Amino acid sequence: MDLQKKIESYLKFQFHDESFIYLEKNCNTEFFDNVKKKEAIIDNKTTKQSIISQINQSRDFPENDLFAEEPQWSKSDNLEDLYSQIKDCQKCPLGLTRKNFVFGSGNPKADIMFIGEAPGADEDEQGLPFVGRAGQLLTKIIESIALKRSDVYICNILKCRPPKNRKPLISETDECEPYLFKQIEIIKPKFIIALGLTSAETLLKKKVKMSEIEGKIIDYKSTKMLVTYHPAALLRNPEWKRNVWEDMKLLRKLYDEYLQNITNS
Repeated sequence: MDLQKKIESYLKFQFHDESFIYLEKNCNTEFFDNVKKKEAIIDNKTTKQSIISQINQSRDFPENDLFAEEPQWSKSDNLEDLYSQIKDCQKCPLGLTRKNFVFGSGNPKADIMFIGEAPGADEDEQGLPFVGRAGQLLTKIIESIALKRSDVYICNILKCRPPKNRKPLISETDECEPYLFKQIEIIKPKFIIALGLTSAETLLKKKVKMSEIEGKIIDYKSTKMLVTYHPAALLRNPEWKRNVWEDMKLLRKLYDEYLQNITNS
C-alpha cells in the first residue's frame, strides 16, 4: 500500500475523540503542535489536506506497519493462533479505549456461527461476546432450538467496544472485518446467523433493509446465511421476538436436513 493510501487510512477515522488520540499517538509531536484545535479539523477540507501534507512530510508512521500487505495473522490456520496474533490490535482508535479484546467463543468447528455487531460494556469487561442482557437472551434463543452455546460459535464484527455502545463507524468495520472473515475461513460453518443490519451489511458488502432480508436464506460464499434481529433489538422491541422464533425454527429445519444428508451419505 503506498504512502498516500496509508495517510488516508489514518484520516478516515473522522476525528472522533478516540480517533484524535490515535493520530496523536502515532504521529510526531511537531505535527500535532501545528494542530491548534481539534474543532478546526472537523469538516474542514482545507485543514484535512494540510494534515495530509504534514504527515506526508513527516513520514512518521509506527515501526510496525499496521497497513502492511499479507500480515502474519492472515496465515493462521486455527483460532488459537489467530487470537494470539491479533489480540493486541491497535489498527483503529478503539484499541485505545477498550478494556478487553473480544475475540469470540464457542465450538471452533461449529456448523452454526452467530455474528453480531460489537461488544458492549459487559463484553468489554469480561472479554467474551454476548454475556450481558442481550447475550442472555441469545443463549435462550439458541437453547430454544435444542442447541447449546458450546455447540455454536459466537462473535462480532468488531472486536472492541465502541464508546457508549454507539454504532460502529465504517472505518472501524473496514479495519476489523478481515479478522471476522478469517474466523469464518477457519471455522468453515455450514450456517451463518447475521444478528442485525450491521452484521448483514458487513458480510454482504452493501446496504440492505431488514424488511427485505430478515428470515430469508442468502448465499454467502457457498454458506447459507440467515439474517435475523439482534437480541439487543428484541429487548427494545419485544414484538419482534415472534420473527426471531420463526427464523430459528427455519434454521433448525435446515440444520436437521443437513445432518440427515450427512447420515445418508
